[in-house]
Amino acid sequence: MAAPTSKTIGDLNGKWVLNKTLSDPVDPALALQGVSWLVRKAIGAATVTLQVKQYQGVPTAPSTSEEPVTRIDIQQIATAGVKGTTENRCLDYVFREHSDWLFGHVQGRSRWIGAEELAAFVAEGGEALKEKWVEDDFVAKDWLEGDAEKGGPKGETHVMNHVQSLDAGWTALQVWGFQSVGGERRYVRNIVVAKGDKFVNFKMVYDWVPE
Repeated sequence: MAAPTSKTIGDLNGKWVLNKTLSDPVDPALALQGVSWLVRKAIGAATVTLQVKQYQGVPTAPSTSEEPVTRIDIQQIATAGVKGTTENRCLDYVFREHSDWLFGHVQGRSRWIGAEELAAFVAEGGEALKEKWVEDDFVAKDWLEGDAEKGGPKGETHVMNHVQSLDAGWTALQVWGFQSVGGERRYVRNIVVAKGDKFVNFKMVYDWVPE
């Protein structure tokens, strides 16, 4: 189901289900991240649901700030016997370590980002390209950028997440926002997983589930 107009990057609260028909295959990225074939097969067969809580709160450690920031807590629930995962993000761009059964020991950081800053971030001379987190501007493409999408505190249209594996040497850069997919407005994540000189670009497209 298309996202309602009330849902923007500033309010992702609620339930979203991955639409595997509209999304790109995740198997090549999982393979690059070192996930086993059996686990990749199970994930490919599973229905994945995100339960999102987005709110203002004091950031978690290692930050010592008492100033509220946007926090996004996501319970990722899967069927087909696949264990779920948890994504708890503070949008202050501070690295926080996390371990789970699927991706191992990682550190990640998240922040708001607008269209112009995102384009510069992945362009020639930008940090993402220089650090080899991306090979092109895929994560900056296809977004809806109108005034209605400006849900961030300074009118940003995206959340950006940067994750580094502390075990397996890969990185993952995700940009969240809304795109027109098949003529309908959808919540989408543009993602690139990188390891050495290998890159996998893919989209994850979600259906809104009304409660």
